[in-house]
Amino acid sequence: MGRNNITGAWGEALAAEYLRKKHYKIVAAGYRCRFGEIDLIVADRKYLVFVEVKLRKTSKFAKAMEYVDWRKQDKIRVTASMYLSQNPTDLQPRFDVIEIYAPEGTGTIHPEINHMEDAFQ
Repeated sequence: MGRNNITGAWGEALAAEYLRKKHYKIVAAGYRCRFGEIDLIVADRKYLVFVEVKLRKTSKFAKAMEYVDWRKQDKIRVTASMYLSQNPTDLQPRFDVIEIYAPEGTGTIHPEINHMEDAFQ
């Protein structure tokens, strides 16, 4: 496993813990199908949320959210449609992005976490 996979898994675990504290239930992590991957799928009373987690050391070059361009959004939408076809729900689907800034990588004591709800349609 490469370094990016380790830090990606670390970022997704941080995001999952953050969401648990906000009373979301973790439904799936690392959902994959032939169309793509969704980092986290979580639910609350109203929404089934498809979450893209972006981990960066800094926002100096660009905000992490900027890496979720229209191509990535399309891939997430199609992957979410596949998930919903296999797992019907009455919950309203929503797409969120969680940015995590960790200047010292996995050694960062207090990473900055920004949760953008309904980040794209």
